Amino acid sequence: MLHELLLSLVGYTGDFVMDERDQRETLSESLDAASDFQNEPTFKLAPDLSFIQPSERDVIERLLPLGFYYKELDRFATKHRNLGSFQTTKFFPDPQNLENIKGNVGKSSVYCRAIANGIVEILSIYRSAVLQVEQNLLSNPLPMLATVTQGLNKFEVLLPPLYELIVEIEREDLRGGQLLSLLHKRCHCGVPELQACIQRLLWHGHQVLYNQLSSWMVYGVLHDPHREFFIRRQDDGDLESEMSSSNMMENSLQKSSDNAALADWHVGFHIFLEMMPDYIHMPIAESILFAGKAVRVLRNPSDMFKVQESFFQQHMSRGSQRTPGYVGNFVLKDPIKGTNLNAEELFPQSEADKIEELLHKLKKSSEFHKRSFECAVNSIRTISANHLWQLVVIRADLSGHLKALKDYFLLAKGDFFQCFLEEGQKLMRLPPRQSTAEADLMVPFQLAALKTISEEDKYFSRVSLRMPSVGISMTNANANLQKMKLDVNQAVPLQGVTSSELSVDGWDGIALEYSVDWPLHLFFTQEVLSKYQKVFQYLIRLKRTQMELEKSWANGMHQDHADFASHRRDRQNCSVSQQRRQRIKPMWRVREHMTFLIRNLQFYIQVDVIESQWNSLQAHVQTSHDFTELVSFHQEYLSALISQSFLDIGSVSRILDSIMKLCLQFCWNIEQYESNPNLSELEQIVEEFNKKSNSLYTILRSSRLAGSQRAPFLRQLLMRLNFNSFFEATARGVLNVVRQRPILPS
Repeated sequence: MLHELLLSLVGYTGDFVMDERDQRETLSESLDAASDFQNEPTFKLAPDLSFIQPSERDVIERLLPLGFYYKELDRFATKHRNLGSFQTTKFFPDPQNLENIKGNVGKSSVYCRAIANGIVEILSIYRSAVLQVEQNLLSNPLPMLATVTQGLNKFEVLLPPLYELIVEIEREDLRGGQLLSLLHKRCHCGVPELQACIQRLLWHGHQVLYNQLSSWMVYGVLHDPHREFFIRRQDDGDLESEMSSSNMMENSLQKSSDNAALADWHVGFHIFLEMMPDYIHMPIAESILFAGKAVRVLRNPSDMFKVQESFFQQHMSRGSQRTPGYVGNFVLKDPIKGTNLNAEELFPQSEADKIEELLHKLKKSSEFHKRSFECAVNSIRTISANHLWQLVVIRADLSGHLKALKDYFLLAKGDFFQCFLEEGQKLMRLPPRQSTAEADLMVPFQLAALKTISEEDKYFSRVSLRMPSVGISMTNANANLQKMKLDVNQAVPLQGVTSSELSVDGWDGIALEYSVDWPLHLFFTQEVLSKYQKVFQYLIRLKRTQMELEKSWANGMHQDHADFASHRRDRQNCSVSQQRRQRIKPMWRVREHMTFLIRNLQFYIQVDVIESQWNSLQAHVQTSHDFTELVSFHQEYLSALISQSFLDIGSVSRILDSIMKLCLQFCWNIEQYESNPNLSELEQIVEEFNKKSNSLYTILRSSRLAGSQRAPFLRQLLMRLNFNSFFEATARGVLNVVRQRPILPS
């Protein structure tokens, strides 16, 4: 009886103790996973044991559930520890078995295997306790049941909750972070022994998590064969890419092109919320995601970047001497060979050892401390962010590229764009042809570059001019203007332009492109460059309008000087020119109002907005050593440029567009006044300009804009515009806004 009882306590039934499930085996040869687990223990004493007293039977039946729980826990451990077939195929892939592996990926679980190892530890302690009971009974056989009960009493509070735990794991098919969340929740209980057991199971689960974190944050390799990690590759359906870490490294090397690296950084990986443990908050998960992506970038430098790094090191070391292969702004196609730049220089092994040491300390801790975990993750993120900062800011010369974008997209190189617009002024007075507009613009663009861009400007070669497709609509006014312009601009090679082609406003689509190499594409994304593009198109239109107004004034002064000379030569026959001057004199006052408004807008945007925001960005670049902080500062910089320039306010931007178009139409009508005097059209333009300019002033001085923090220098612009109260007075008159004088109480 003694050995029969002890054997049943370790899961072996027989004639003395029976398993009720054995009687149901004839109903089904194999039970599914859900039906394997019973709500109640099925170990029972045989009913025909007459030599056992009822009191003894009660004591034994209270002990038998321990044997049932032991057997179920042991079966769970045996089932989930058997991953040998997958491991063998993982390191020795067989194409014939690949389909079978894919079918088993969802069923296998490294985390369940770790929990199974923890359960084996607990069961070994239980077996040792049963063995100790047997030894005690052999040395002192009486009292037998009291000795068994006393030796195994503590397991009555351990094994039932553990059985409930594995039942929930199996029925809910919990894996990865789901399993860790369950264990972390069950750790909070009032039984110290049970809490220690579940903490040990959680420790085993965290060993897998720390190994995955180490692979990801130390080597940039996503090792997740069963898709249980909360960091996922976007195209995670391909199992072959995750069969081993060596395969992952080979794949990452094969995807070393700039486009693949860009996609890898921005959309290649994401946080899979379903597998993220509940006790890991989103900011910590995002830090883990960033750290791994940063290490991937640092450990897989672009081949072209290696060549450039080696080239510029040689160029700097030679001082003022010309480096062979370098002519002006262009790098010859024959690259410098034998460069020593590698991943070790970008991410030293000592830094990888620091990260590994932080994770190793977490692994050694017997208990999980959330604060320690978050501090370690933040430290690792700081290390990776600092090295990524060194790569982008120091090695890739981020400051130089930011300055180049300011020079060309924000028109800081005023001499270049002044020359470009002067060279292309005649061209841009004709409607652009959709087929050759870009090629036509390249002529003044290259002439301006030859005149103003020095050979030391290594960034200009990255700038290219683009003329995207434009609309085919054309107003009657523009069609009338075209005849005049065809006569004035005979030297422009645009034969075949008809009134049905593209409108003059099509030149507003002039755009720039900036070539970005690895690793700057991490910083200058397409979204960022599109924001620069938006500001550039606004500024170039403003600059073009200002130059047209100045050109109109110069032409007018030239005509006045010619008329004055004619007046001195022939005082009797100059009445016609005097009458013309008197008729058009009010228009020059309007031109001065236009110039005043456009110049103040330019000064506000270039000085109050761009320069102030640029100085703020430069201060952040100098003080910050964190890549993500720099990205955030740069995003704030661009957002400030757009918001303070009112490009994100539809009503203001539409009025500004209308004002610039009216100014251009005014200039062109003034120029053709000699050949086609049309005061009614000029008066219509003037009336519309007065309405638009006063509407603009009224909107800008509203409390929603002038009183907000989105445009801190707007009040200075309003003060310059309304320095003599002219705008305020005309705004009241045009918009019929009459302010009542407040009546003071008596």
